[in-house]
Amino acid sequence: MAPSKEMTLRSDTTVSKVNPDQTLKASKALLTHMKKAAKETAENAPKKDLLAGSDDEDESAAAEEPIWLTLTTKRHISDTRSLKPGRIALPHSLNAADPNLAVCLITAEPQRAFKNLVASDAFPEALRKKITRVIDYNKLKAKFKTFEAQRKLFAEHDVFLGDARIINRLPATLGKTFYKTTAKRPIPVTIHAQRASENGKRLPKQAKQSEENPGNACTAPQLAAEIEKALGSALVNLSPTTNTAIRVALGGWTAQQVAENVDAVASALVGKFVPGKWNNVRGIYIKGPATAALPIWLTEELWLDAEKDIVADGSDEAKALLAAADKSSSSNEKANVGKKRKASGDEEAAAVGGAKSKKSKKGETEGKLLPEAKPTKGGKGKGLISSGAAAPSEDKLDKEIAERKAALKKQKKAAKKAVDV
Repeated sequence: MAPSKEMTLRSDTTVSKVNPDQTLKASKALLTHMKKAAKETAENAPKKDLLAGSDDEDESAAAEEPIWLTLTTKRHISDTRSLKPGRIALPHSLNAADPNLAVCLITAEPQRAFKNLVASDAFPEALRKKITRVIDYNKLKAKFKTFEAQRKLFAEHDVFLGDARIINRLPATLGKTFYKTTAKRPIPVTIHAQRASENGKRLPKQAKQSEENPGNACTAPQLAAEIEKALGSALVNLSPTTNTAIRVALGGWTAQQVAENVDAVASALVGKFVPGKWNNVRGIYIKGPATAALPIWLTEELWLDAEKDIVADGSDEAKALLAAADKSSSSNEKANVGKKRKASGDEEAAAVGGAKSKKSKKGETEGKLLPEAKPTKGGKGKGLISSGAAAPSEDKLDKEIAERKAALKKQKKAAKKAVDV
């Protein structure tokens, strides 16, 4: 039987899934490189900590460095539902190793309802110690307008949690102090009361404000469980680009822990947040803050839809694209006309001739515009007085120039005598 000549896409025949062995291999190589780079940095540092050993210093420097999962897509992510901040549960939490973790909870109005939940007996005491501030959106907007106040708030807390109802309003309020990096962007939490369900269907929405529950808040156990989930999750904050980076691990972890977190984030990220799922994924990488990106999965097709993204040679669409490219290149050439460039011999000769003709024309124009001059009384004041005479010929022009020079000399002598006197 003759083999089929039809082309089959890889995404249609195999399951596009990250290989755990490849992830583990890349994690080992990345951790080895990060530790080596940290050791070299410590050895070349001008000042060293004399109280700490070299091994302790190297390990502490590498343990605090984050590890990122980078995902590239074939098309820009433009779905607004996908661009809303989200989170992915991690097998190994990024914040579990810090006993002195400071958490700031940003809620919807009013904040008193959520403060009472945190202070209630039903809320775990160990988790209560980590929550150092509870503030609603209106108070946040009023108290932290200036950059100094925002930087102070940023430095006082390790993790920020934002109510899902107001999470999209926080970038405009917190500004670049929080959102220029992804280190402390607020993680969304669902802390409002959930709608009751009956026979598998949700009941109609109730009024948000009531005397018993003014903030439409959830219960204390639900709030504690939601905060625990958020602290054990990775923040997903997509932007309308083809590149997304998510912090998934730390340099002090083992390769197995890093690989498990990477596998969990990669599968959940593609399944929940990427439009088109695995068909729209171009590559998945892991990297450190100053390392190269190590690929753990790459696609074989650079297009999302072969029928739409691939244009046949000689088709009307291909001709239109080539015409548009030629038009843009010609416009760029016209835009560069004003730039200086080295002229050829013919161009230089033409430029010299043009300059001479312009010079002669300029002299003639000046001669026509220069009026007849007479010395003023006493030799002071203006040197020339316009007579409004017609344009003279070349001989008359030379004569007038000589007369003006003589008049100017007389004026200078008269002015000098007046100063001496």
